[in-house]
Amino acid sequence: MLIGVVDDQRITLDLVSAILRKDGWDDVEVFSEPHKALSAIRLRQFDLLLIDYQMPGMDGLQLMSALRAVAEYAHVPMVMVTTTEERETRLSAIRAGATDFVNKPFDPEELKIRVRNLLALRKARVELEERAANLSCEVTKATETILRREEELICRLARAIEYRDGGTGEHISRVARNSKIIAEHLGADSDFCKTLYLAAPLHDVGKIGVPDSILNKPGNLSDQERTIIDHHTTFGAHILEGGESKLIQMACEIALTHHEKWDGSGYGQGLAGDDIPLAGRIVALADVVDALLTKRPYKEPWSFDDVCTFVHEQSEKHFDPDCVFAFEAAKSKIEAVYLERHSDVLERPHPACRKA
Repeated sequence: MLIGVVDDQRITLDLVSAILRKDGWDDVEVFSEPHKALSAIRLRQFDLLLIDYQMPGMDGLQLMSALRAVAEYAHVPMVMVTTTEERETRLSAIRAGATDFVNKPFDPEELKIRVRNLLALRKARVELEERAANLSCEVTKATETILRREEELICRLARAIEYRDGGTGEHISRVARNSKIIAEHLGADSDFCKTLYLAAPLHDVGKIGVPDSILNKPGNLSDQERTIIDHHTTFGAHILEGGESKLIQMACEIALTHHEKWDGSGYGQGLAGDDIPLAGRIVALADVVDALLTKRPYKEPWSFDDVCTFVHEQSEKHFDPDCVFAFEAAKSKIEAVYLERHSDVLERPHPACRKA
């Protein structure tokens, strides 16, 4: 362990250095000028410092205070070396950050014992900090592993639902990407954008509760069948409710509210305006955009310009006007999602679904 001694008296430096080295402490550096000591100590990590109280230019209190202001020296033991036992002097030293005191002239045995004890405490603290850092790293790794598994399970569940609905998995990927783009242009923080990107694919998970005869019916639905289809929002919320993770909680919000409309004419809970969770408002727009831009059994794809016109017209009706503004600001990025689909470039799958 590295020990530093700061004193303007050469004889004191030689004496302290000799006592410490005789006691087995070979890494001892001495400084006769406080300013030079301050520069050197900041460059290397010392484990114990013995600092003289009275020195020209910068006294021991000033040096100690300057070092305590450095994060690496917030908890390093510092011993104030004094020729007095006056109460006010010692209180000033404690305020400056002194851990202990040693009086001149030195008692060699006392000095050795104090140094041993302080270095033992320093070593224990360093080991404890290292163990805490290692434990934190292990916890972080374990948490990341759990999150990756959660993300993968969510994505595969979403793909299973879409395959059941006659899709290929591309729809959920595009809705996720479009949702993230809109959220970013709304100014949402990165954590929200990532969680939204991972939760959006579960927007139609409630379709697992819709009978195949209705879900795959080629013709028009009856009013009763339409009512059953509309209930996929509540089915989805029931499947996802009670989750502890932010991801599942947001997915539940989206499943329940992605068919709400800004003017209150949608379905799910009949919410309107800001009462609809932001994630639901974003996915509502991303879902409709993808539905219009892609071919469905009952319709041909719309042109991108026509979709943009429709979205603009539905501001403050179907869609949150802020989301529409973000969509219009991000049109080139969203259009690129569909241009790559038509250019012999395979749609990139949701990241959690990629094989390792």
